[in-house]
Amino acid sequence: MMLKDRADNDNHVTPHQSEIMRIFVFKSEANPQLRAFGGDLAGGQLPKQFAPWRAIGAIAPDRSPPHNLSRDVIEAAIKEQGFQLWRLSKRSNPT
Repeated sequence: MMLKDRADNDNHVTPHQSEIMRIFVFKSEANPQLRAFGGDLAGGQLPKQFAPWRAIGAIAPDRSPPHNLSRDVIEAAIKEQGFQLWRLSKRSNPT
């Protein structure tokens, strides 16, 4: 199968997406203030010590992450370790 024949919804970076990935947002059920970004909807690489994880959203390639977080930093962390953790401030309402 040629790369261009892959489905557009397979959550992998394709050449026409300019190396920008879809980022999934997760909430830790073990720690309600803890969130994570991951590169796959299943959250397969999220840290087990904060499981279970629940998917609560996604950031499309053309959208900015919440709370002015850097997409470049998030994508680099996902590529290097499979996820990036972040914590809601105590003033934020948990999702």
